[in-house]
Amino acid sequence: MFRRSIRRGPDGTVRLDLAEEERGLLRQVAEELRELLREEPEDPSLRRLFPTAHDNPSLERDYRELTRDQLVTGREKSFDLLAETAGRDLLTSDEADAWLRAVNDARLVLGTRLDISEDFDWDGFDETTPRAPELALYAYLSWLQEQLVEAM
Repeated sequence: MFRRSIRRGPDGTVRLDLAEEERGLLRQVAEELRELLREEPEDPSLRRLFPTAHDNPSLERDYRELTRDQLVTGREKSFDLLAETAGRDLLTSDEADAWLRAVNDARLVLGTRLDISEDFDWDGFDETTPRAPELALYAYLSWLQEQLVEAM
């Protein structure tokens, strides 16, 4: 479906061969998610980024108070790095790891919005559906994530 665009270099770097349109799309995704985290922290599509840790409401509240800011800051840093390095042809292993985290988070948010589950029927995908652009983005991010994992 897609060509191989991410490879591990002999020196441990990760080499990117992405079209400018792909790079622009990655910048846009990173910026939109960073903005969503900052401006709409209770958006339901973010729930998979912050899963429930405790059944006990009091313990869950305490957990969120202790960890939420740190989790948000880590995600924002990954999105910032993705946006800042999207134009590069080489990533360090640490930068590639941040890309992987950002792409995974983007997939989680988009998958939640689209109600994607393991039994989603990709073979029955209708390109004329109003959700087609978002589903195509989800498929692209999934492919990108797979390539990053293989390269790392």
